[in-house]
Amino acid sequence: MRSETRPSQDEEKNGQEPLLPPIQPVIDFGSVVIKNSRAAIHCLTIAGQIEGHMLLPNTQKATKYEHVLPLLAYLEESEDIDGVLFLLNTVGGDVEAGLAIAELISGMKKPTVSLVLGGGHSIGVPLAVAPMVTMIAPSASMTIHPVRTSGTIIAAPQTYQYFERLQERIVRFVTKNSRIGRDEFLRLMMDTQDLASDVGSVLYGEEAVACGLIQRLGSLSDALDTLYALIDEKKK
Repeated sequence: MRSETRPSQDEEKNGQEPLLPPIQPVIDFGSVVIKNSRAAIHCLTIAGQIEGHMLLPNTQKATKYEHVLPLLAYLEESEDIDGVLFLLNTVGGDVEAGLAIAELISGMKKPTVSLVLGGGHSIGVPLAVAPMVTMIAPSASMTIHPVRTSGTIIAAPQTYQYFERLQERIVRFVTKNSRIGRDEFLRLMMDTQDLASDVGSVLYGEEAVACGLIQRLGSLSDALDTLYALIDEKKK
């Protein structure tokens, strides 16, 4: 039987056997399905920058939103998947693309758990708070700062109003999907004392939980146990 996993270019050149599942999906999309006697879990990694309408250089790690959006729709409707675990280590990216992913996650009825590892930067914050249960590793961080852009902008009042409205969308989403208050989130976003060359705040594991941004501290086993519990509860 011919393997459905396509060989990489290097493998074709060297005449090596193609990688077998589930290795190839991890290489291609950063995702894998875990099946055991308890449940079938889809583990999805969202890492690096969230790539929007503009392609990022090949030297930068990126998550393509056009890959993630249809995958989330499939996972929500698939009878073969019981729950989704999101492993997050983000460094910002396209705000609207990130919000699009976060909105889909928050609208899922299937059990979902997020685990922030390393860092959750800027648009990574809405992604982290979107699932049903949110967790953060003790050594991980959450970076909160105002919406910003690079390159040439039109220095007109309408431009700044646009940034304010875009930022308000993020504030509303985060406060709706977490226990942090609006005033506290804005205070952290506009803090001038924490970051050396920017405005904003960095919260580490326990701090992110204490302020209500993330629900609890945890490790991989904690996240999996929580997801299994959500799945068992839904099956009852």
